Formats: sequence, structure tokens, C-alpha cells
Amino acid sequence: MQVSLVCTDHNRGGVSRSTEERLNHRQNANSPNTGTRSKFRAVAMVARSLGQVTVQSQPTSSDQSIRTGMKYRNLGKSGLRVSCLGLGDDLSTTSLPLSFLSLAPLSGQQMAEQLLCLAYENGINLFDTAEVYAAGKRSSLVITTKIFWGGKYVVSSLVVCLKASLERLQLEYVDVVFANRPDPNTPMEETVRAMTHVINQGMAMYWGTSRWSPMEIMEAYSVARQFNQIPPICEQAEYHMFQREKVEVQLPELFHKIGVGAMTWSPLACGIISGKYDSGVPPYSRASLKGYQWLKDKILSEEGRRQQAKLKELQAIAERLGCTLPQLAIAWCLRNEGVSSVLLGASSTDQLMENIGAIQVLPKLSSSITHEVDSILGNKPYSKKDYRS
Repeated sequence: MQVSLVCTDHNRGGVSRSTEERLNHRQNANSPNTGTRSKFRAVAMVARSLGQVTVQSQPTSSDQSIRTGMKYRNLGKSGLRVSCLGLGDDLSTTSLPLSFLSLAPLSGQQMAEQLLCLAYENGINLFDTAEVYAAGKRSSLVITTKIFWGGKYVVSSLVVCLKASLERLQLEYVDVVFANRPDPNTPMEETVRAMTHVINQGMAMYWGTSRWSPMEIMEAYSVARQFNQIPPICEQAEYHMFQREKVEVQLPELFHKIGVGAMTWSPLACGIISGKYDSGVPPYSRASLKGYQWLKDKILSEEGRRQQAKLKELQAIAERLGCTLPQLAIAWCLRNEGVSSVLLGASSTDQLMENIGAIQVLPKLSSSITHEVDSILGNKPYSKKDYRS
């Protein structure tokens, strides 16, 4: 089981103070470091592991988020407010995650700092982290944590992992800890009790699931209620124009039943929706890298060619709207009211700013435009609920 850590800045988005009540016994509000940590947790969470970080322009209000149009939504039915766009791993469809930093190995610490500060200054308050390895080498920036647990050592394994991660990040707690795929050899009750334990110990405020089936999420919720434990509040799921069923049909039902929200990843389908593969696989693209033969095969398959043909039609819509194809794709994900936040991956500041620009495209997605996109895709799943246009 993999555990991903999520940390937000509580000064963004009007977070309810009630969500911090469980933390009062761990932190003195008058501590000299409280103001700095609260104000810059979103950046410091990851950037501090790089060493000394100097922020040239420190945002003191919501002016930046107003300028960029950043929107904030509750994470599921919890009181935690997160930016509709988050910065994290652009996860692939396999179990091998790819860090947004591993795409730019030559940029190193300076690029990492620039991306984090730029994201924060433009209203992003959500940063998703986990243990990432690129080409067999560990990134200088630790943004992921993996643990594999089972049997009677579930709680102790999780506690050891979280303590190590928090120590590296120089944080006292994270807002959400996500559990990736339940171990079939571990009873659900043990997983739920482990997550409840780390929350009660003050190491996290909430827990969520990542790539769990609706049945597994419902089981976790039922077990939590049965044994007076804490249920999950959110599911991390892959969501893009070619992957729709789970987020558009299954998760909304869970949201209305038990309040579980959706935090989605890979809005560009590992770069497939970027448009760079319309004429094959160019050199130095992700699909050309060692270890990504599966992605190359997918792009060059018959289905992949059909997808590229659809993307050419979508490109025409993007041009009419005055945006890029990636911006259209990200805005298309954001138009789903069941999505709390879309996690972005970026290898450069230009790419990050382009992706953030998708927020400006969202108001342009009228019902007629959405219908046109659906007609091109031809894969809209049956749903009882309409999504905002």
C-alpha cells in the first residue's frame, strides 16, 4: 500500500477553524514559528527539504488568487477548502508515478523552488506528495512516500512511515494522508484503524483513498461506522477525456451517500491529450523514454490513433475559445462539480502557468460547447446527475 501526503495552506480558501480543533493539543498558537508556518506551509512543506528557501515576494492576502481566478472547493463534505487546481504528481496509468520534477532533471533545486513558489503565488494551496524514483535515482526533492504493510503490523508501519515523512518535510502534521489500493491480505478494519490512529495521534487531519473501487470505499466507510472509527473523505482517481466512468458516475453516488469527494489526477492522460503525439512519438517525449514502452504502444495502437483524430477536432474547439488543447482538457475536468481539485504536473514555469490558465477557460464551457465535446469524444457515461457547464 502506498501512502501519499497532502498538505494545504489554511490561510487560503476560508478553511473552517473547526477542522483544526483536533490539533490544538499539539501546537501552541503563540509559537514564534506559527505565523511563518501557517502562511507558507504550502511552499515550505516541500521546498524546505531543498535547504534554505528565500521567497522574494510573499503574498499577504488573496490578491493573487483573485487575479488568477483561482477557485476553492470543499474536499468532499469535509470543512477543508482546497484550490481547484493542485500541484502534485502527474501519475501514469500504471503503478509507477512520475514526479513533475523528474521531467526536468537539469533544473534541480532552483526549478523546484520556482514551481512551488509560482504555484503558491497564483492561488494554489494544495500540494500532493509521495515517494518518487526517476530512472532508478531518487529526486533531490522528496515528494512521495511509499510503504507496504500487512498483517498485525499495519499501524506501526504506517506510524513509522508518516513520522519519517513529517521529519523530512519539517512539518508537525499533514492535512490528508491517502492510502493507495488496499492490501487484499489486510482486513479492512486494520486499515481503517491505522488511519484513525494517525489522525488521533495528530499526524494528519483526514484520510482518503487512492485508486480504490467504490465497493472498497463503501466497505471502509461501513467499517468505520461500525467500530466508531474515522471514515475516508476523498478518493484520488484518474480522470480525463478518455477516462470518465468512475469520476462521473460512481464517485458522485458515493459523495451523496457518504460524503466522499474526488481529487483527480492525470488530466492530460500522461501527455496524450497535450497534442504532441498527433504525428507519432517525437524524440525526448515521455513516451520515448526507457520504461514507457507501454505508453508508446498505447499511442501507436488503433485506439490511440482514434484518440488523436478526436484530439484534432478538439483542437479546433480550443482555438475557437482562444485557449490551448491542454487548457481545454483541464477546464473540462474542472467543470465537473464533483471534482474538488485537479492535480497538475509541470516541468517548467511556462507549463505550470499554461495549466493554471485553464481556470479562465472554465466560464467559456457553455452547455453547447460541452455537448460538442461530448459528441466528439463519444464516451459520455450514463449518469443520473448533470454537471455544471
